[in-house]
Amino acid sequence: MSGQPSLRRTEDPVVAKAKAERRRFRRVDVNVPGKLFLPAESREIVCKVVDLSPGGASIECEFVPESNTQVVLYMEGGFGRFEGTVARRDGFGFGMRFNATQMKREKIAEQLTLFMNKMELDSNVMRREERVPSKGLAQFTMADGSVTRCEVMDLSPGGVSLKTLIRPQVGEFVLIGKLAARVARHHENGIGLEFVGLRPDTHTPDTLHAQIATPHR
Repeated sequence: MSGQPSLRRTEDPVVAKAKAERRRFRRVDVNVPGKLFLPAESREIVCKVVDLSPGGASIECEFVPESNTQVVLYMEGGFGRFEGTVARRDGFGFGMRFNATQMKREKIAEQLTLFMNKMELDSNVMRREERVPSKGLAQFTMADGSVTRCEVMDLSPGGVSLKTLIRPQVGEFVLIGKLAARVARHHENGIGLEFVGLRPDTHTPDTLHAQIATPHR
C-alpha cells in the first residue's frame, strides 16, 4: 500500500564489505610447515599452514591458542612472517586472521600466485615422467631415526608414491631404502616422495625398485 514503509531491508554497508572481502580472499591449499610464536607467553610452537589467503590462514598444531590471542606466524617456502589473531578454533587447529595493510595483502596474493604456478609446473613435470604401478614393501627413515614400513604404490625415475598412515611434513627429508628423498605431497593413501641427488636418466623403475624395496624375510 502507498504510504507504508518498505519491508525490504538494506544490508549494512559494513557487513556487505566483510562479505566481499571474504569472497575476494580465496584460500589456497599450501600445506607448508611453519612456526607459531605467542608473544604473551614467549612460546614457540611447530605448526603446519593448511591453507592461506591474503586475509588469513588455517593452521594445524598440537597446541591451539584461545580465540583472539595475538600470534605471529613464520611460514617456510618463502612466505615469511605474519601477525594476527586467532579467529576460530576447531578440532585440529585454528583459523588466523592477519593484521595486514593493503600492500601486505597484495604481496601475499602475489606470493600465492607464484606458489600455485610452481605447484602446477611441478605437477606437470611429475606427470610427464613415466610412472609405473608397483607393488612391494618398503620402509622410510625420518630425521629422528624412526622407521616406518609402507607399501609402494607407483614409481618413476623422479619419485615414488607410498601407502602409509605416517605422513611426515611436506618438505621433510627421509631415507627410503638406500635413497634420499623429500616429501613432495600428501595424498589420500599416504605420501609422494621426490628423489634427491638422483639423475632420473640413469635409472629405470626396475633399478629403483631394487634400491627401495624391503627384502623378503
